[in-house]
Amino acid sequence: MLRWGMARVRIWLVAVVLVLAGCTGGGSSSSSSPSPTALSPTGSSPTPAPDVRVTAQDDVVTGLDVPWGIAFLPGGDAVVTLRDEKRLVLVSPAGAVTRVTGPGARRLLDVVHPAGEGGLLGVAVLGSDGGAVDLALYATAADDNRVLRATLTGSSLGDLRPVLTGIHKARNHDGGRLAVGPDGFLYVTTGDANERPDAQDPASLNGKILRVTADGEPAPGNPTPGSPVWSLGHRNPQGLGWVPDGRMLAAEFGQDTWDELNVIEPGADYGWPVVEGRAGRAGFVDPVAQWATSDASPSGIAVTDDAVYLAALRGERLWRVPLTPDGVGTPRALLTDLGRLRAVAEAPDGSLWVLTNNTDGRGTPRPGDDRIVRITLG
Repeated sequence: MLRWGMARVRIWLVAVVLVLAGCTGGGSSSSSSPSPTALSPTGSSPTPAPDVRVTAQDDVVTGLDVPWGIAFLPGGDAVVTLRDEKRLVLVSPAGAVTRVTGPGARRLLDVVHPAGEGGLLGVAVLGSDGGAVDLALYATAADDNRVLRATLTGSSLGDLRPVLTGIHKARNHDGGRLAVGPDGFLYVTTGDANERPDAQDPASLNGKILRVTADGEPAPGNPTPGSPVWSLGHRNPQGLGWVPDGRMLAAEFGQDTWDELNVIEPGADYGWPVVEGRAGRAGFVDPVAQWATSDASPSGIAVTDDAVYLAALRGERLWRVPLTPDGVGTPRALLTDLGRLRAVAEAPDGSLWVLTNNTDGRGTPRPGDDRIVRITLG
């Protein structure tokens, strides 16, 4: 387990030199909000994409309480985290819901301390061996946010093991998304926990995207040896995904003006709290797409062969951003009638599963909320 305290001091001098060197180079949407904009990395105009629409839509399951994270298991079921109930459930493609039990599930009830935006958040599948599935979970504990590891066998969760601790927590800006990259390492998004300077501090775990092994150690090849930090200058990133060509994408909540979709490069600085949205400022990386915060407030994302889909909370819609060979195309809105959307994931059959979040304390629950909606596009 990586215990982040004294270890951060050992990397401070090297890390701060690298970062300073990089920085010294050169409800419903408002009708008055700026339109979403996209930009290819080369600065050229994005190529118009063919019109895509929802061709089928149905509820997989209803009646969930603040669902937050989702990951598909090798057998085709999805494991879903319930933020405030501190529980995991398994959801089959036919809509059967099975509560996860076992010693790990019982321990979660003691370990997780929901408050504000914190609780039982992200989940990722680290690997499997026969019927045993190795899971990573992001949880808000009594004193910090942390990554836990446990083995799921059937519907029983084994003992919990903390693998990454010391991520500062707050009522807001807790990050919490987990994803295993094409390289096999675990990526972790962390918010600034309302301590803005931490996002620019290379010795802090907060306001970062982290890249670690399954045991929580800094992954080989990270920008600063011995540090789990993959990128910095983030406010509250909650969406992660990879394009088939290798590009890594992350969605991020803005403060008052711009939400962002970024292409993530190792060691890059995405500007918070110095800049928000596109600034064209040396030392910081501009987003490839941005939205007014009233139009998006994006949480989870799903990346397919031809597009990235962003689940919007305040914007109450699913954004589709076409992928182009050199960037992204013009964002278009789908699913504008479901309320707040927390996450979206591509299912094994190619459909998209979308988690609503109208029971999270900021939405208006409707009969049957919260739900997982399955859509197909054409």
